[in-house]
Amino acid sequence: MTINERILPELRQAYSQFPGFRLDEDLEWSRRLLAQLPLEDSELVLITNRTILRGDGGEMLVKIYEPVKRNHDKLPAMLWIHGGGFVMGHPDMDDLLCERFVQTANCVVVSVDYRLAPEHPYPAAIEDCYAGLVWMTAEAPSLGIDVKRVAIAGASGGGGLTAALALMARDKGGTSIIFQMPLYPMLDNRNTTPSSYEITENHATWNRTNNITAWNMYLGEKKNDNELSPYAVPSRADNLVGLPPMYTCVGQLDLFRDETINYVTQLAQAGVDVEFHLYPGCFHCFEVFVPEAEVSQRASQNYLDAMARALHP
Repeated sequence: MTINERILPELRQAYSQFPGFRLDEDLEWSRRLLAQLPLEDSELVLITNRTILRGDGGEMLVKIYEPVKRNHDKLPAMLWIHGGGFVMGHPDMDDLLCERFVQTANCVVVSVDYRLAPEHPYPAAIEDCYAGLVWMTAEAPSLGIDVKRVAIAGASGGGGLTAALALMARDKGGTSIIFQMPLYPMLDNRNTTPSSYEITENHATWNRTNNITAWNMYLGEKKNDNELSPYAVPSRADNLVGLPPMYTCVGQLDLFRDETINYVTQLAQAGVDVEFHLYPGCFHCFEVFVPEAEVSQRASQNYLDAMARALHP
């Protein structure tokens, strides 16, 4: 049975009609394609743009989302890291999702516009994400944030950066994170798992060719296995003890299925609490591409609710 035949009927049309990214042929075209995803604004959420210092001392944009109507109580906070395989994407594309986190979890969300590869290879992106986390907690008084209830989250490439940021924050011993949510994360540059060979169609929302290309762009000259830090490739971490509890999910027809399962297993063996959902018949980013589908609504509500539980224990 082909991948197309295994996809849930309610998701099949969107999958077959997507033109597919072409990172190895036209990165700028692929970036424009990702930027075309529909945007919506909520009247219940206030969005503010700020400019802060990034990892190298330059400046970067952060978007702050908070309830329009809030009292003087401090709210929990979540740092959001957008997806795009380390080479595409912008915080604007996740406005609707960040607004939903604000409303469901009654929190402040800060979304970081980290530098993209190949123009800025590793460690630029993770340094920017860490700088965003440090800034968010340092600005807690002005943002009205409770620094004892801080979570990090991201999807796809942003999920990989979320996992890396959890490792970095633990090792640096500064900002305390109570929860991490790397959704269908990009964790392993080796591309040796069975699922990494399964998704090869050109029109797939993320296929093997794009994954290999994106990792090469991100790692740049640091491709030697002996040089790779877990902050670059989280699946290579040999110590997962002491990481914050995690929620993650992945479609069964996602290239990242096996590396996600492997990471979840290692976290559980290290004593880290993990909630994990596998969605049969679902491809990479299915709930973004077909948000009206029943399985998409169920999946997104599941992770929104998980964040609400974590931030309001």
